[in-house]
Amino acid sequence: MPKSHLQTIQDYINKMPSLSTTVTKVLEVCNQPNVSANDLNKIISLDPVLAGNVLKLINSAYYALPNHITSLTRAIIILGINTVKNLALSTAVLGYMKQSAQSSLSMDDFWMHSICVGVAAKAIATEHKIPVNQREEFFLAGLLHDLGKIPMAHCFPEEYSSCLAAAYEQKISLHEAEMTAFGFNHQHCGEIIASKWKLNTNIIGAMRYHHEPEKADEVHTLLISSVAIADLYANIFEVGSAGNHFVTEEHVAVLFAQSQLSWKALTQLHESIQESIEKASIFLMVS
Repeated sequence: MPKSHLQTIQDYINKMPSLSTTVTKVLEVCNQPNVSANDLNKIISLDPVLAGNVLKLINSAYYALPNHITSLTRAIIILGINTVKNLALSTAVLGYMKQSAQSSLSMDDFWMHSICVGVAAKAIATEHKIPVNQREEFFLAGLLHDLGKIPMAHCFPEEYSSCLAAAYEQKISLHEAEMTAFGFNHQHCGEIIASKWKLNTNIIGAMRYHHEPEKADEVHTLLISSVAIADLYANIFEVGSAGNHFVTEEHVAVLFAQSQLSWKALTQLHESIQESIEKASIFLMVS
């Protein structure tokens, strides 16, 4: 018998590389309360690619420092722990995306959308006065939320193109069109990737339930609904694109109620989100 679509996806994800030992250790160390630049230096210095990306980032035109930085520890201090953590994971994800270049999605547009959702989710976390050391979780959840679309678009490029077209023509959300076409959607695929990479339960929850935050465990609701609102923001302001263009007014009302945020409060974050997107986009240039 021919393999099912879901089995094809599962086989594809099984063959995906796991997160490198370096990236895994960086994520672990950065979750510790008293992590130092020296702790990160010990890990990153063993990975020439990541070390090179850190130095490339600090010496980029964006930071415009007067002197060239050659010390990895000094680069980590200037960039900050969270920026280095995000760079490490972004490098890994971008590497995976480049391997999946044959796709019915524009990878540049997809990545810009992902960055916008990450930045907006973090801004919403700030609005909710989430502790500073927990806000990066919102960024990473937003950054990774749509990753499940990549294997679907790669394994079934023609069918997924039809799915994208159907969602647009019928004015329905993409995850609904995916369910009709495949019997599962990118949330399911995202959960499989997150589990393979052994990401934490917050991130897994965001990848699995960002279109249905009401189905998630209550402990994850604020983070997941924040990612959902951030996704809505990215689509409304058309920052990049991941193929989703429509959402019902009822769903929007539910999202705002769950996230305890008003549309006015979200629009007031617009300027700071745009500035943060520019900063986060630098990852594209160094990875």
